[in-house]
Amino acid sequence: MPENNPKKLFLIDAYALIFRAYYAFIKNPRITSKGLNTSAIFGFLLALEEVIKKQKPTHLAVVFDHPSPTFRHEMFSGYKATRNETPEDIRNSIPYIKQLIEAYRIPVFDCPGFEADDVIGTLARKASEKGFTTYMMTPDKDFAQLVSENVFIFKPARNGVESVTWGVEDIKREFCVQNPGQVIDVLALMGDSSDNIPGAPGIGPKTAMKLISEFGSVEALFDNPDKIKGKCREIIEKNRELIEFSKKLVRIDQNAPINMNEEALQMKEPDQSRLIPLFEELEFKSLINRNFSPEPEKTKQPTTTSETVGSLQGTLFGEEESSEQKNLANIGNVPHSYHLVSAAELHDFSAGLLTLKEFCFNTETTGTDALDTELVGLSFTWKEGEGYFVHFPGPRERVMEILEMFRPAFENSEIGKTGQNLKFDIRVLASYGIEVKGRIFDTLIGHYLLEPDSRHEMNLLAEKYLSYSPINVESLFAEKAPARKSMRDVPVEKLMEYSAEVSDVTWRLKRKFEPEIILEGLDDLAENIEMPLIRVLAQMERTGVKLDLNEMKHVTVDLREDIIKLEGEIYELAGQEFNISSPKQLGDILFLKLKLDEKARMTKTKQFITNEEILQRLVSKHPIVGKVLEYRGLKKLLTTYVEALPQLVSEKTGRIHTCFNQAVAATGRLSSNNPNLQNIPVRDERGRQLRKAFVPDSGHVFLSADYSQIELRLMAHLSQDSSMISDFLSGNDIHAATASKIFGVPIAEVTREMRSRAKTANFGIIYGISSFGLAERLTIGRKEAKELIDGYFNSYPGIRLYMDESIKAARELGYVKTMFGRRRYVRDIHSRNQVVRGMAERNAINAPIQGTAADIIKIAMVRIHEKLHREQLRSRMILQVHDELIFEVWEPEFENLKDMVIKEMSGAATLDVPLLVDWGKGKSWFEAH
Repeated sequence: MPENNPKKLFLIDAYALIFRAYYAFIKNPRITSKGLNTSAIFGFLLALEEVIKKQKPTHLAVVFDHPSPTFRHEMFSGYKATRNETPEDIRNSIPYIKQLIEAYRIPVFDCPGFEADDVIGTLARKASEKGFTTYMMTPDKDFAQLVSENVFIFKPARNGVESVTWGVEDIKREFCVQNPGQVIDVLALMGDSSDNIPGAPGIGPKTAMKLISEFGSVEALFDNPDKIKGKCREIIEKNRELIEFSKKLVRIDQNAPINMNEEALQMKEPDQSRLIPLFEELEFKSLINRNFSPEPEKTKQPTTTSETVGSLQGTLFGEEESSEQKNLANIGNVPHSYHLVSAAELHDFSAGLLTLKEFCFNTETTGTDALDTELVGLSFTWKEGEGYFVHFPGPRERVMEILEMFRPAFENSEIGKTGQNLKFDIRVLASYGIEVKGRIFDTLIGHYLLEPDSRHEMNLLAEKYLSYSPINVESLFAEKAPARKSMRDVPVEKLMEYSAEVSDVTWRLKRKFEPEIILEGLDDLAENIEMPLIRVLAQMERTGVKLDLNEMKHVTVDLREDIIKLEGEIYELAGQEFNISSPKQLGDILFLKLKLDEKARMTKTKQFITNEEILQRLVSKHPIVGKVLEYRGLKKLLTTYVEALPQLVSEKTGRIHTCFNQAVAATGRLSSNNPNLQNIPVRDERGRQLRKAFVPDSGHVFLSADYSQIELRLMAHLSQDSSMISDFLSGNDIHAATASKIFGVPIAEVTREMRSRAKTANFGIIYGISSFGLAERLTIGRKEAKELIDGYFNSYPGIRLYMDESIKAARELGYVKTMFGRRRYVRDIHSRNQVVRGMAERNAINAPIQGTAADIIKIAMVRIHEKLHREQLRSRMILQVHDELIFEVWEPEFENLKDMVIKEMSGAATLDVPLLVDWGKGKSWFEAH
């Protein structure tokens, strides 16, 4: 590490960090409420902030590639010719990134005819001459050639790995060279496929390092061919000109025509007047909160408190909204007044609600756990620009007394109810014995249907659709931050302003979203599936599931014993003890000591990669690999579930209450959290054993009902492939039938291995798996995998046609749809970048299948819930896990409920193949499943 130097310069390789940031978020991109992908921008800013705050440079610059061709392109027309097109989202991000850099008051450099590498190299040389300690901030290995006594590579933190600084000794160690300048020779030999630099064909990184370590340079190799061993001699002799040419291409030019103004590079305070609006536009609220003090509370229109509701009833309840009010689209332009309903006005106000066709409401509570929170207030609106707040004092008896006045309105089935995240409000009121009846509209769910890939927070929606910034909830507690407790700490009038505004904004959003939902043909999906499902999920969350703590103790003891036993077995196979949970120590054992893979992949910090994907490929090479995978599975099971679940049992109910997320997965699938009960492992025995701890109450049993191969059945229906439809109608095992076709044998002669491969093909190919991916999953050669895929499509030609048509439709429309109209947007379907486009094409194929499966089970859930409610059964639906529903059934109702569940699930959709439901009964989830 360098010694302290008062002049500390950081040179940031802009595009290298931008691309790295973009691909880090590619599976879970950051999308603003306006649809802008900000992954690259956000990741770049995080790296920039890390430098500014942690490294504290005295001088800083950001360097971009100039758009014009460079001298390397003039030397070699194929330079970087094999690179994919820059993703559109990155191109769209660059102007924002440059604006942000300017707002940070950081100088930007580029130079016509030269790359960013050359500009950084030139600035680093000039800075060195002026006595600077310089850090080149980049993940690019090419910069290693520039490292010197006072020039370093700074690799920013990534994926939990701390930032790394490389100096001369690090370069010598990593590249096996005597000095950093020899890195040029290593690069010349090994080439670079990403830049289309040829190098010496057949010589990889390890061989290149070995040769330069021994000979010192490529020129020395040319001068001493007799000393070169094996095939390397022939390669080098035949490709001398290519190697020399490659060396010219990889050498970074440190004499670019660029000036270095020391004063211009000096760190300055950011321009907040430019930076904050950019952060707001990009919805980087965490960066605003982290970097700048909260904005002063904005001035609102005067509010009216304690006006007599009786005197207002004619205008509030008896008249329709004026046409002028109906046409107001921008809340910022609407004079609004919010009212605090006094104790004397409660009776008339609550009675007035009964005269409405619909109203919007919002609850204010002491906490975010709907099961264990207290009601602080309720706000209502039914007109744009007006809102009413009812405050509840502390004692529960008084709260119940006031709520009784509102029960008739909430439980009136003829009055529609609107809210944002209504599931929470419904659960809160349920804890006070109030049932919310009538047609409901949740603006969170409404926006989810319109824009499934976006974020759905109310403030973001208000800014996007109403051009209005509501009160930030954090500002309510500014005086008490950071140790705020609950909404009870907020002055009543301040809370009234906040809560009434929430109802007002929500009401406006509803009036904005509802017509769009109808226009886009999503009204049936909203009206009959998603909105009614809110009540279903609220009931399931409130009911919860019982956990047998004694059984959990037995599972804990057994699991810990198994882990200790596995540790011993792994140590014996390794020939030494080591930290199995350490990727570095495990990598050294697998690849240095046991030499399981000579071409083992490494991180950029030269640590072996030991993720599950890598280990799965090595399972057949050594028994230690399988043991390590088993060990990891047990450790995860222990920490994530076995030790954690008992801590989540409610003291109030003695049950676990997961939260079902309706608006997270863009496919329409439900997810759960706190705890996530959908990810309990079921493939291994110990994961299944954990389900023994989930038990019903006394006098009850579990019923598990599970769709059988629903996604394959949907593929058969949607593709209209006659062979697959015939296989399902025949009643034969679908995977055996598939194997029979692919391998050309009678179904009776299908082996277990054939069926297993066919099953992998069935579930992999319909989701766009490549021959490479299938080869890895089945641990077979790529040629064999390709033959298997070709055989699959020859057997089921309709599936290939369906996949092609899905991609074609996505290109024309920009989205794909489920059988019930749910949309999945595939905005990258025209991307010139192969990786990005490929992901969009896979989504185009599988989203209609996954989404339709999600729609079908939701339809079943809504219908079953309504029947349970209508028939006043004691049995309850308690869990949904992918394609499975779990019921806690009062034993006298079992046969009736089982028949009803199977009927509703199998009849939730009409397909050209049977929609089969498997079921099980038991005194635990394990027994029932």
